[in-house]
Amino acid sequence: MQEKKILVNNVNTVVKIYGEGSPQQAGRPFLILHGWNSSSDKWIEVAETLSKRGLKVFVPDLPGFGKSDALQIPWNTNKYVNWVEEFVKSQPELRSEFYLLGHSFGGALASKYVVKHPQEVKKLFLVSAACIRKKTAKKSLFQKVSKVVKLFYFLPYYSFFRRAVYKFVIKKSDYLYVDGIIKETYLNVISDNLSFHLPFIKAPVVIIWGDKDEMTPIEDARFIQNQIKNSKLSIIQGAGHDLNRKPPEVLSEKVLENLN
Repeated sequence: MQEKKILVNNVNTVVKIYGEGSPQQAGRPFLILHGWNSSSDKWIEVAETLSKRGLKVFVPDLPGFGKSDALQIPWNTNKYVNWVEEFVKSQPELRSEFYLLGHSFGGALASKYVVKHPQEVKKLFLVSAACIRKKTAKKSLFQKVSKVVKLFYFLPYYSFFRRAVYKFVIKKSDYLYVDGIIKETYLNVISDNLSFHLPFIKAPVVIIWGDKDEMTPIEDARFIQNQIKNSKLSIIQGAGHDLNRKPPEVLSEKVLENLN
């Protein structure tokens, strides 16, 4: 594995590269886009396994995460997709047909990228992809609580108060772990419902999901499969949202058995 820093769209970007590829996989490298509040470090096991099977694997830290530059202004999904486009152009191996895997937030980016660039992606792997942003009672509660919490910004222990509210009232939300520009970016991202783009995906798609996923429920996977014509759903029994960590070896095998 080599780790290097490159400049992409004026963002100092750290990318991990695994393997050299093989003659059988020539011209078909593998790009992984990690999820929200994650990094390339959490994809080491999967990337190493794929590289040992002849693929050259690229795992960049998305802007604002890992060792890449922090954001200077709030971004939205389109800004991230533009960054992915520039990253692909920066790597000679990715300028031809390649495999693309997106996990969670990275899955949202990957789905939008492949709509814009249908000829570039050999196969798309959507892993616990956060493509669907439904209006739910919980999200309505989240928005109302957010407005109320902001009214108490003047309190001495506002930060502690805010975290306590989101931990015990909202519970499962990445909003709890972000501040400042990245918080505004998060709100931009979750307001973008990508489900309308799914029918326009023309590349072959493999949807990989854990049946115990509480962040992106299995119903989302079935909806995505119904929306994408050329797609296959593969369910990992007993697994949750972080399939790259629990269990990385099963996710790797699911990917490898669906390469062709």
